[in-house]
Amino acid sequence: MWANQVAVVTGGSRGIGRAIALLLASRGAAVCVTYTERADAAEYVATEIRASGGRVMVVCADVTDVASVQATIEQTETELGPVTILVNNAGVLYQATLDTVDCNKFDSMRRVNADGIVHTTRAVMASMRAGRYGRIINITSVAAIGSTLAGNAFYAATKAEALILTRRFAMELGSHGITVNAVAPGFIRTDMTRGRIHGQPWDSIEKHVRERTILGRIGEPDDVANAVAFLAAPEAGWLTAQMLVVDGGRMDYLGSG
Repeated sequence: MWANQVAVVTGGSRGIGRAIALLLASRGAAVCVTYTERADAAEYVATEIRASGGRVMVVCADVTDVASVQATIEQTETELGPVTILVNNAGVLYQATLDTVDCNKFDSMRRVNADGIVHTTRAVMASMRAGRYGRIINITSVAAIGSTLAGNAFYAATKAEALILTRRFAMELGSHGITVNAVAPGFIRTDMTRGRIHGQPWDSIEKHVRERTILGRIGEPDDVANAVAFLAAPEAGWLTAQMLVVDGGRMDYLGSG
């Protein structure tokens, strides 16, 4: 059944997105990998997929731009077929506190992390409704439910918005055979989390997270990809409006009540 699947993975050139694109392709899905800046990284993902006999295309797409998103979906459906799986992975991280926040940067982050989900979902829903089938998976974050890592308040707000959009869109699209779920990663070793941090500062961050995780390690992109593949599977048709937390058992959440 995976051979009939066509997936779009936004932000699929590196990190979590790359792992998701490779895993879905290995299951037999044709994959559109979108990127915004690193064409070389996206093409490398495509090369890996083609080397394994998979079907893949690469598109430069801006999820904050409705026209760009619509053009991407139209191109995908022309070259690969109707989109049956959408993974909203594209995201940016801007860290700030109340004292330091730049509201323009906050708004720019929100347009990617939240508005992007709206634009891509609207672009695929017509063909998914027509086929009475679809799997939409939004990548949110444990920050959305209150992890206490410093500087993440505004990032968390955008990811909490992604979570509520997941649940509301599941209500709107469920009668058409479309499931909408979220995966909430914990601290994952990616280019985005590492940034320009190397050596002792990174070691300290990793130690801080490990000590607050039941399983005693930070996550890897494949940990998240496996969760996405579970939700994207044809067999996952009676599971919707859910958030699957992939954080190794984090214990440092804000309390409630």
